[in-house]
Amino acid sequence: MTQISMTQTLPSGWPKRFILMLTDYDFTRVWEAGTRFILSLLTLTILLGLAGGVVKTFLDLRLLLSTDLEVALRHIIVDALTLLAVVEVLRTTLTYCSDGRVRVTFIVDTVLVVMLTEIISRWFTGGEWHQFAILGGIVITLGLMRVVAIRYSPAPPSVAQQASQPGSSCP
Repeated sequence: MTQISMTQTLPSGWPKRFILMLTDYDFTRVWEAGTRFILSLLTLTILLGLAGGVVKTFLDLRLLLSTDLEVALRHIIVDALTLLAVVEVLRTTLTYCSDGRVRVTFIVDTVLVVMLTEIISRWFTGGEWHQFAILGGIVITLGLMRVVAIRYSPAPPSVAQQASQPGSSCP
């Protein structure tokens, strides 16, 4: 039996050249370029949202003059904590752009900041005890996940992590 290659079975002309070009093309490079482009748009969107949030928080300072001091400060604190959550999302996005992977600790940090913001906003608005219990359980679970992610990370430990571990010696 003789083997027939793809070049022997295809007719000559542009369809043949097109199919050969597709089979020889590295789609991984296309994927990486597309991902970087989309993440660049996401980074720009996050930066614009962060700038808008800072402007809105700054404009909310007028609440100090028009409403009760406690209500105005609660509003500003919740806005500031939400902006910190956006900063964590930006950090995760930039880490993916530089490392090519998402670090679990960064995602857990982001969710922890969001959950703590939610707990503080519930605390200010006088939430029910079962809401605090649920949110507290989630925060404890996320804290444990963060510890496990750091402790059993597949990445080699950095110099700072090695120096902070007991029993490690510095060169």
